[in-house]
Amino acid sequence: MYRFNIKEISKEDALRMIRKYHYSNTLPKINKYFLGFFLDKELVGVVTLGWGTRPRHTIQRIFPSLDTKDYLEIGRMCMTEEMPRNSESQMLSQLVKWIHRNIPELKILFTWADGMVGKVGYVYQASNFIYAGYSDGEMYMKDGVKIHVRQMKSFLVPGGQKDSRITVRPTMEQMKKYGILHFKGKQYRYLLFLCDRKEKQKLMDECLIDLELPRPKDNDLSWRVKDAETGKWVDCDKPPYATDVDQKTKGLVNIRE
Repeated sequence: MYRFNIKEISKEDALRMIRKYHYSNTLPKINKYFLGFFLDKELVGVVTLGWGTRPRHTIQRIFPSLDTKDYLEIGRMCMTEEMPRNSESQMLSQLVKWIHRNIPELKILFTWADGMVGKVGYVYQASNFIYAGYSDGEMYMKDGVKIHVRQMKSFLVPGGQKDSRITVRPTMEQMKKYGILHFKGKQYRYLLFLCDRKEKQKLMDECLIDLELPRPKDNDLSWRVKDAETGKWVDCDKPPYATDVDQKTKGLVNIRE
């Protein structure tokens, strides 16, 4: 078993690791901690902790009494390719110990497994996280590059990227013209209680979702794509995902009027 030295690192160092070793080359929007996992002074892993785009909504749809300050979400987690596969479970175990030492007031550690790219969360299942159901996810894709709904405006509306409140979805004509694909799939929720037994029982009593669901497996994955001719949703194979769009990959998405 590895004994990692965990310490906070810079956003830049975390992003370099994520771009090299994580299937997504981007960071979540809201990040509070960038944690480096070191072996013999070598950075071999990274975990980011923060929140998604709607932090309060995310936790209160499960536990109404909790607020943003009561939980953190694992945004990104990756390791170097040289590390054995089971290292991620060890990483999570030692992450929890780090949280207990450094953020003892935290009650919940939350995370998602991205079923859109074929992940059901086996590493979280192996680390005793509780499966908390799934949400329907969607994404647009152009030439293997994933484009979030909120990002489409920067391609389709001149100057639209200047106002983050504007959301623009491509029309059927634009999808056909530029070869944009629209997919739907599943996003799997996981959580780990960090609080004591009394607080855990209180939260279990108020919980709004079933926390005893069977854990998902690969055969639970499913995807649909919008037919560009009819506009209907049809079952499909896993999307041909390559990477997320960011400033470095934006040029790969050739959308021009």
